[in-house]
Amino acid sequence: MQPADFEAHRRTARGPDGEVSYVDIGGGAVAVFVHGIGLNARFWRNVVDAVRDERRCIAIDLPLHGHSAARPGQDLSLPALARAIEAVRAGVGAEAIDLVGNDTGGALAQLYAAAHPERLRSLALTNCEADGNIPAPAFQGAVDAAARGEFAPRVHAAYRNLEELEPGRRPLAHGWEHPERVDIDTMRSYMAPLAGTLEAARQFERLLTSLDPAHLRAAEPGLRALAVPTLIAWGTADDHFDVAWAHWLRDTIPGAELVELPGARLFFPDERADELVPLLRKLWTARGEPRAV
Repeated sequence: MQPADFEAHRRTARGPDGEVSYVDIGGGAVAVFVHGIGLNARFWRNVVDAVRDERRCIAIDLPLHGHSAARPGQDLSLPALARAIEAVRAGVGAEAIDLVGNDTGGALAQLYAAAHPERLRSLALTNCEADGNIPAPAFQGAVDAAARGEFAPRVHAAYRNLEELEPGRRPLAHGWEHPERVDIDTMRSYMAPLAGTLEAARQFERLLTSLDPAHLRAAEPGLRALAVPTLIAWGTADDHFDVAWAHWLRDTIPGAELVELPGARLFFPDERADELVPLLRKLWTARGEPRAV
């Protein structure tokens, strides 16, 4: 799906922390897709395009990302970001959802699952934080720089020079097997709300310094009691989220199925959507639910 076609389906929900933008495509039972830090709903467009005839696909822009602007001083902690999921679920009138998360969107999906198990039909987690491992060790340097006030000018400068940077040296490039295939307009759409101005980059710093492992650990009891079909799909070449965390999730969530994708990196749902989609279809029919027609 072309980005312009994807963006044509934008809607807005109002939650306790402000307005949340999302893309609404397809029909049938509702599936909600949650991206990670530094991205936006567009990250899911390839998956959404493949399943739009089977699910009403709702792809969220988390607060401060994409079209979901954040107010100065707005709470950007993990629990506050997870509230965006509930705001959108309520906004679209879904009694229950199939929840899919990647990167920190997977951590937020864990918080949501623990807090609202009655609202889930299924849960799918791709490479993400787990077991209190937030920020991930490979991301700690960025968080430390944010705490010193050094991250904002650095990421703003990277945004200003985005076209001049080699694809493999652009922000977030580590997450793709083939960063050269990520078009510059999409990369700009990811970065502009977070780094387009120095003020925006200061907000981004505030989000990074709000990451608290205690918030993620607090979800563990709820995960251990979760009783919905759960998929853990994990790229094994990810240098941020170790496959050991996938094993922890499998062993923590009752009945969870783990599928490892050799060679896949953090953002494989974007560039290897054709491998994730069959796994989602299997998950969504785990209880014999008919597909929408």
